Amino acid sequence: MAEDGFEVPGAAATVLMSAVVARVAALADRLGVPHAEVFGTGRLSVASGVPESVVKALLSGRPAGEPDVQARFLQRLDLLRRTRLKPNGRKYTQQEIADGAGMSRQQAGALINGDRRPTMEHCDALQRFFRVHAGFLTAEDPEALAGALQHIEQELLQKLAAREAAAAAEDPLERLLQDHGVRGIAWRAAQLPTDQHRDKVAEWLDMLLESVKRPES
Repeated sequence: MAEDGFEVPGAAATVLMSAVVARVAALADRLGVPHAEVFGTGRLSVASGVPESVVKALLSGRPAGEPDVQARFLQRLDLLRRTRLKPNGRKYTQQEIADGAGMSRQQAGALINGDRRPTMEHCDALQRFFRVHAGFLTAEDPEALAGALQHIEQELLQKLAAREAAAAAEDPLERLLQDHGVRGIAWRAAQLPTDQHRDKVAEWLDMLLESVKRPES
């Protein structure tokens, strides 16, 4: 179902958000990152456009009141104007927003003041101007929050991959296997001219294994 081009809130977004919350929590635990850091309501509110009080409710699994599309648009546009500032730290004027979004100052003022109902074209233009993702001004609260959490999930996955790569680099046997693989090592050993040379490779591998063997707990 859709209403004036906007998605009508549904249960699917809430299910999506619950799933991504669980994944982010698991990644944070694995990396030793405090939950207060990844689930900071202020940060998530700015990233998603969802009011901080609603973020808290949704993260705790409580249903939160979903504003109608006009109220949601005004709430998120106000957040953009307060948080996406000019390089000098000041808010964009209505004229600057109008020029950047390709509309008249009267149109921009009517949208900002709630005197005119936005179209999808208005939303797209404003989202491009403020450099936020498509749907920022229109997505229902659970969907918007899930999107912000998915960005955090990607950041955590990148940290995990970097940590695992660093750990592999510190382990000489793991590094050897990564560089050459079991087949690569066997192929190279097979190219050696005599059994004596191949025995040396086996002896060296035994020494390497012994050197990296961890004491049993």
